[in-house]
Amino acid sequence: MKIGIVCYPTFGGSGVVATELGKALAGEGHQVHFITYSQPARLDFFSSNLYYHEVSVRDYPLFDYAPYESALASKLVDVVRFEQLDILHVHYAIPHASAAFMAKQILETYGINIPVVTTLHGTDITLVGKDPTYKPVVTFSINKSDGVTTVSENLREDTMKHFDIQNEIRVIPNFIDFTRFSSRPKEHFKKAIAPGNERILIHTSNFRKVKRTADVIKMFRLILDKIPSKLLMVGDGPDRANNEMLCRDLGICDHVRFLGKQDAIEEILSVSDLFLMPSETESFGLAALEAMACRVPIITSNAGGLPELNIDGFCGYMSDVGDVEDMAAKAIQILQDDVILEQFKTNAFTRAQDFDLKKILPVYIDYYTEVIASKNVIA
Repeated sequence: MKIGIVCYPTFGGSGVVATELGKALAGEGHQVHFITYSQPARLDFFSSNLYYHEVSVRDYPLFDYAPYESALASKLVDVVRFEQLDILHVHYAIPHASAAFMAKQILETYGINIPVVTTLHGTDITLVGKDPTYKPVVTFSINKSDGVTTVSENLREDTMKHFDIQNEIRVIPNFIDFTRFSSRPKEHFKKAIAPGNERILIHTSNFRKVKRTADVIKMFRLILDKIPSKLLMVGDGPDRANNEMLCRDLGICDHVRFLGKQDAIEEILSVSDLFLMPSETESFGLAALEAMACRVPIITSNAGGLPELNIDGFCGYMSDVGDVEDMAAKAIQILQDDVILEQFKTNAFTRAQDFDLKKILPVYIDYYTEVIASKNVIA
């Protein structure tokens, strides 16, 4: 099968999922073509079945904003025609689904009937997609897709609730590649972070308001009163400066490290004891799944799709959004006893195996086959 994948090439969840999916498909012998404006961050190895096509956007003085959607649609037409793709899989509705529809219309003038699968990842629906500026286009593009998937049941329900969707939406959860997330703890690295054998807590995100990163700092301050600990803040974004200021105000700077964006996140997770995700909403919680694959239990809010991932009392605990005191108390419950901590670590790894790439990949392949067959029948 020849598959075109359109995604954002950044460290965000949708780009990570799309890239890891493409790499896995290539490993199974499928020919995969990535089409985006720069090489995806996780596209870090060579394969004879992997191709990358850069979308070039010309900077004309006439335009205040470069017309990326038009450039992407034109590139899709070019790649589909000359690489003879069987299907396009676009990740994140804006602007990829609408660009794919435009490309489909153009390709029909060449006698090419290319099916399109759109995967919705979260903020493309829950935040940006609901904006009246974009909602009509998002709704139209989803309905014109030949297949639609979401990464959680919660996101499927949210999409159906807030948009007039005529298509069936299939839930295919996010996944974890255990060949990547199987790093053994690097003891010298752990010793450098926690020289006094303190517990190591970690948070990873893009430091946006929805992630409630200030709650991470406040939670850690309460934990630190009871448990000798260190906190690793991985990532970057608009709230980072405020978080650093909050650490100074609380007098905990010696115990918190801001590490910025990291490629080898699995090496950092592997030395950690507890992952903190107090988000206002999460469509799935991919960062939490990555932690669990590294045997790190999780403390999360009970928002969005997180209850579909975090089994409360088994691989971690959940609390209401903003309930910092309850989250801290549950974290202390896990961290204060070595035996309890080890059991939660084992349970986290066990739960992560439910989302093994080896289990999810065949679901995507079967869905591609189903969509292609359906499109051919309609045509």
